[in-house]
Amino acid sequence: MTTPGPRLPIWNEIAAHESRLAALHTRDLFAQDPQRYAKFSREAVGLSFDFSRQRLDLEALYKLYALLDFVQMRDQIDAMWAGAHINTTEDRAVLHVALRQPKGARIGGAAIEAEVLAERERMLDFADRVRAGKITGSTGKAFSLVVNIGIGGPDLGPAMGVLALAQFTAGGPRVEFVSNVDGNHLADVLAGAEPATTLFIVASKTFTTLETLTNATTARGWLAGSLGEKAVPSHFAAVSTNTQAMNAFGVHPDYRFNMWDWVGGRYSMWSSVGVSLAVAVGSKHFNEFLAGGHEMDQHFREAPWADSLPALMALIGVWNINFRRLPTLAVLPYDDRLKRLPAYLQQLEMESNGKSVTLDGSRVEWDTAPVIWGEPGSNAQHSFFQLLHQGTLRAALDFLLPVNSSCGNQAQQDLAIANCLAQAEAFMDGQAGEGIPPQKVHIGDRPSTLVMFNRLDPRTLGRLVALYEHKVFTQGVIWGISSFDQWGVELGKKLAASLVPVVQDPASARDVSPAMLGALQHVVRWRGK
Repeated sequence: MTTPGPRLPIWNEIAAHESRLAALHTRDLFAQDPQRYAKFSREAVGLSFDFSRQRLDLEALYKLYALLDFVQMRDQIDAMWAGAHINTTEDRAVLHVALRQPKGARIGGAAIEAEVLAERERMLDFADRVRAGKITGSTGKAFSLVVNIGIGGPDLGPAMGVLALAQFTAGGPRVEFVSNVDGNHLADVLAGAEPATTLFIVASKTFTTLETLTNATTARGWLAGSLGEKAVPSHFAAVSTNTQAMNAFGVHPDYRFNMWDWVGGRYSMWSSVGVSLAVAVGSKHFNEFLAGGHEMDQHFREAPWADSLPALMALIGVWNINFRRLPTLAVLPYDDRLKRLPAYLQQLEMESNGKSVTLDGSRVEWDTAPVIWGEPGSNAQHSFFQLLHQGTLRAALDFLLPVNSSCGNQAQQDLAIANCLAQAEAFMDGQAGEGIPPQKVHIGDRPSTLVMFNRLDPRTLGRLVALYEHKVFTQGVIWGISSFDQWGVELGKKLAASLVPVVQDPASARDVSPAMLGALQHVVRWRGK
């Protein structure tokens, strides 16, 4: 186990560099070095990574590289690839990198590779046959609507991917996602839908998750009420390990796909959890998505720290969170089809690294994951950018910018490019000078990273998702925490399960808190009115 965070001697040396640079404005660093952009930007794996607007110089950057050696990051990467149980709190391997491996890579070992490739082939064959109308509903009609029912990882990743890759969905059924338990989400998706042409995919490892099972049961009732109980198997597929529950529910025996305990939900869209994405875009484009992720994996494993995009992104995050004391990261894509990426990254980053206990069981003495938030950039400019430019709360920024239009309207994408570059410059430079009213002064010096790419396509999306995954892993190692458990999620689940009967019958409430009792009294007064 490596020594984390401020317990490292190098931590104070990095802090000294931040104190030294605090007296400078980022624009001063450009003034001092006309070659700054070349020194603080990289291009690899189809991505341009520009961190020249971060308040860093080479001395500080080299010290950050050394931090990765102090925490033995290379050993941690090798352990992940080998299938070592680096998820120590659950005694499990962490092998989402194995999910996107090509034949012959043997990530996790020959047995893991064989399992992954066999299950991938089954899943993609199913997806293509649904798209082609070869798998049909109980009346023989092709599916025109596919509804993925899941929550968390089985929802956020595939849902983000389907929207991002909308231009690659031609020829397939419409794919929708349902996650919220309140019933409105499912009702809205099924409004006007035809049961005979609707396929449901239930994604739940245990097939017991409250929200997912509730929505699946409601969907089952909607379908059986129209087509009869015998129709259910023809309209339900699942990604789960609970064979008994799938049997009882009526999932078609040939429409079941496996999950493994060595991959967490938020890292699982590369597996059969991504079957809805595969139905939407087809096997060819899904394989391109996997290939992009694998390209980033190889880059992360082989590139020196100075050229590794995930390592650089992780170190910049640590610099901003721990040394510049910036507690939030705004993710700002300048392509509307990436509008769900911030929500996906919220789970990836905050569920992974939102921890306050180290691997050795002691309390952390440093900040860990930032609060992740964001919206498509053009919309954000007209909502919360005011706070980012002139507010008292500070944030770091990630701009994501495709050069070519996702919909073929390059003239409008050029406007998005101009907006993005203008905002990045304004956040750095600010605005001040003689005669400018104080209300119009922009301090600037807001740190941002600009990630540019040719176009938003399956391979590029795979690269982007894997980039952030490896960033999270690297930061977790630096902070000495487990990025692969989520015990904080389990407590609320347990309490919710115990409260369901009480909410249904408030009179049965016993030994509840005064606040709970007060809320239940409102439920009694207002329910049904």
